[in-house]
Parts: sequence; structure tokens; C-alpha cells
Amino acid sequence: MPIEAGDMIVKLKPKKEWTSAKDREELIEKMQADLSVIPNATFSFQQPIQMRFNELLTGAKQDVVLKIYGEDLDVLSDLASDVGRKIKNVEGVEDLYVEEITGLPQISIQFNRDKIAQYGMNIEDVNSAIETGFAGKAAGLVYEGERRFDLVVRLDNASRADITDVQNLFVSTPTGQQIPLSEVADISYKPGPVQIQRDNAKRRITLGFNVRNRDVKSIVNDIQDIVGAKVKMPAGYHITYGGQFKNLEEANARLAVALPVALLLILLLLYFTFRSVKQGLLIFTAIPLSAIGGVFALLIRDMPFSISAGVGFIALFGVAVLNGIVLIAEFNRLAKEGVNDIYERVRIGTRVRLRPVLMTAAVASLGFLPMAISSSSGAEVQRPLATVVIGGLITATALTLVVLPVLYIYFTKSSFKMRKPKTLPTAILLLGFLGLPSVMNAQVPTNSGTRVLTLQQSIDEALKNNNSIKIAEYNINVQQALKKGSVTIPKTEISYTQGVVSNPTINDNLINVTQRFDFPTVYSNQSKLAQERIRSSENTRL
Repeated sequence: MPIEAGDMIVKLKPKKEWTSAKDREELIEKMQADLSVIPNATFSFQQPIQMRFNELLTGAKQDVVLKIYGEDLDVLSDLASDVGRKIKNVEGVEDLYVEEITGLPQISIQFNRDKIAQYGMNIEDVNSAIETGFAGKAAGLVYEGERRFDLVVRLDNASRADITDVQNLFVSTPTGQQIPLSEVADISYKPGPVQIQRDNAKRRITLGFNVRNRDVKSIVNDIQDIVGAKVKMPAGYHITYGGQFKNLEEANARLAVALPVALLLILLLLYFTFRSVKQGLLIFTAIPLSAIGGVFALLIRDMPFSISAGVGFIALFGVAVLNGIVLIAEFNRLAKEGVNDIYERVRIGTRVRLRPVLMTAAVASLGFLPMAISSSSGAEVQRPLATVVIGGLITATALTLVVLPVLYIYFTKSSFKMRKPKTLPTAILLLGFLGLPSVMNAQVPTNSGTRVLTLQQSIDEALKNNNSIKIAEYNINVQQALKKGSVTIPKTEISYTQGVVSNPTINDNLINVTQRFDFPTVYSNQSKLAQERIRSSENTRL
């Protein structure tokens, strides 16, 4: 920490006892206004842990840090002051701090080499006299028992108090003449460096500021535009942006990988759940429907997109997809139970699953509600995440109950084929094949005599005793059994190897486990092929 900086921790009363401010931002504004009367002082308001965390990241206490690199300290100081003047009025920039690296008064001694040569002196002798007079020089040793100390000779305190003492310091010439130092040197006060900071062996100066009431990225974008248009960087000088902005860039890079991976995993799990790419994509439509609500919720609350908001979108997508799974699973169950009318299936399924869908969204929304309205420490992280989840679930629930059934009807009806009942013509053909009379009544011999059958009983008897029908039923059962194993996943391969790999003195044990998966469309096509074989067998029976 430089000599001009210091930390002061202000302990606040419980928030319910505050009388002059309602929240932290208003309190900072009032404290800043009262402290502004102190000249040449810059104040930065932060929380202790946040400040220490910023110091660990960039070496500065502020949220965003600009570092200017170069060689000349005076040029660095001028550049930092120029940049500070130009960016201090940017919206959201608060508590601007420019590091001081120059301005410490120092006594400068500039030797006049011509006069030193005239007196027959040399630079080394003059430097030795100055060092002895003001810094001290060892002239011998002092012993105290087994301890030993250097005997240092220098001027007393009264002769080392002012610049005139330096000017009047006498130095000896080779002839033994004593002359004041001012005869052979120009002595004056000049500003020198206060501190020299380096990163990666390069000198640098920092500018820092805190961010309030605006997102970090847009502020840095404005500053970059200003610096690029109004600040001329000399050759060999450049500027970098760190602190929360650097964290944001790194987190965005990680989020750019995590979000697509999460979406891909959701899609794969949907496929393995329903064994259908079409139904998986149908449920996947809940993701853009939920994203709409999340974006609008951030806009309504005037919140910028942040990393916590990005994490909130990932959590939102999982809950939104869950509602779609509940609906589609119910539609499939009704289809298996024989509800062939697709419109009736959707009406029944939506009515039955309305309460579970609403409960799923309500539980998640109410769970995030305290975070959405939080104003305590950490609220800047909690509020965007909870806002995205709650806003997204509102639109996802409403649109899922309307859009998803419509899409289900559209995509299912396009592949739904209506078949006319063929039971009566098929039964008549079978009766003709068996040589039975096509009459309203038929007679079948029994042990007790002759039994008169109706037409429907005759058809049922014919279907029961016809070998072709039995063979067709057997083929249908065979194809249905084969469908259960139509999707084939290769066996897991496990291999074990023992031998010397890295260390000649040790036998290494290597176990390899390999599992191969084909592209998801391969499995879907295998399932479709098995389904078509079942349909072919059913057509043979008909």
C-alpha cells in the first residue's frame, strides 16, 4: 500500500435503525457528499471482503482497474491523469482513483564536470564525501565482548536538516583546499518517484473505479471508445482492463462452453427418455419459451446480463423442460390406453397435468422469491439469478400449456394415418374361405346337439379357428418382442495391461474401459424400422 493510501472500516448499525438512508447506495452518496469538502482526497466505498478480493485479483481495491504500461514514469503519470479526466464523467464510474507514482520531493545533485576537472577532482571522491556526510560510512570497528559493530562517521543531525546543508558541504581538493559542494554541482529540489510498480518486469500505473447503477461491460466499452478516440498512446505504451471486467470476460468464456453443453445434455436425456427425436425436440421448445420471460424480467427490473443471470438461465431451462416432460409423458400414456382421438388426448392430458405443471413452476418461483427481493450482502449476485428463473417460469408455464399441445397436435397429426375398419370385409372373406354360408345365422355341432350362431358369433368363431390369423398374430408378437431389442448399444470393453510404462522399477497396472455410442439418429432409425415391421405384420393379418 503506498504512503498516501489508507483503509478505514466504518461499522454500521443494523439497517432497521438507519435514519438518513434507505439502502447502501444512498448511504454511499451521502457519505461521499459530506467527505467531498476535504481537498485532494479520493474516497472509495466498498465492503472489506470485496476489497480484499479485488486486491488479490489486480493489486488494486477498486472494482475495475485500468493498467497503463510503459518505461518513463513521468509519461505514465501524465497518461493516467489524462485518462482519468476523460473517463470520470462516464455513467456508472464512481470513486475514481489514479495511482500516484511521482511527486515526492527529492534533493537532486547535478555535477558540473568541467569545474570538477579544473580542481583536479573526480566524481568518485565527491560522491564519497556526500555519502559519508549524509548516509554515513564505516570508519572502523567497535568490540563489546564477543560482539562487534561498525563505527560509522557522518554529520550530526543539525548539519543534515536542510538543502543548504548539502550545498555548504565541504569537499577536499587534491591540494588540500576545502570548497563547498555548490561550487562543483547544481543542487535543487525536484519531484521524484513515490513508488515504482511492475507487472511482468514492466513498469505500470493503475487507475481504478467502482461500478454503481450500471453493468461493467457497457462501462468498459465506453471507456475503450474514449481511450481509442481521445488518448494518444506513445510507442511502447499500452493499456489493459482488469478486475471485475476480466472476471466477466473469463466467466463469459466458460459460460459459452457450459451453456451449449447443458443444452446438449438436456436434449440427449430427452431422447433417451422418450426414444424419439421428434418428442425430444417438442419438449426442447420450452427452452426458448422460458428464455423469453427471463430476458423480459431483466428488462423490467432494469438489470444487466451478468454471470449470475447466465447461471439462472441454465437452472431455468431444467425446470422448464420438466414441465414439457410431464405433458408429453401423459399424452403418450393416454395413447397407449387407446385414446386415438388426438384432440381428446390433448384435452384430457392437459387437464390432468395442469396442477402438476403449475405446482412445479410455483414451487421453484416461490423458492427464488426471497433472493429476487433481497437487499442484503450478496444481493447483486442473487437478484439477477432469481429474476431470470421467476420471469422465465411465468412465460414457460403459460406458453407450455398452450404452445406445446398445439405443436404436439401438429407434428403427431401429420404422421397420423386414419385407417378404415376392415373387420367386416375380412370376416366375410374368411367365412367364404372356410366354406361357411354367408347368412345371418349359422349352425355349429356340439356334444349336446346343434347350436345356432349369430353372424357376429360366426365371425368370432372363424377368426378363432383360422390358422392364417394365428400365424399373423404370432408374427406380430415376434416383431413386438424384437422391437424391445431393436436399439442396440455395443458392449462395454474392459482391458487390463500390466508392465513397465514410466518407471522401470515399478510394474504399472493399466485398466481401460471403452464404451462406444452411435449417433442418436441411428437409434431412432432402428426403433422406426422395428415399428414398421410391426405395422407390416398387422397389415398381413388384416
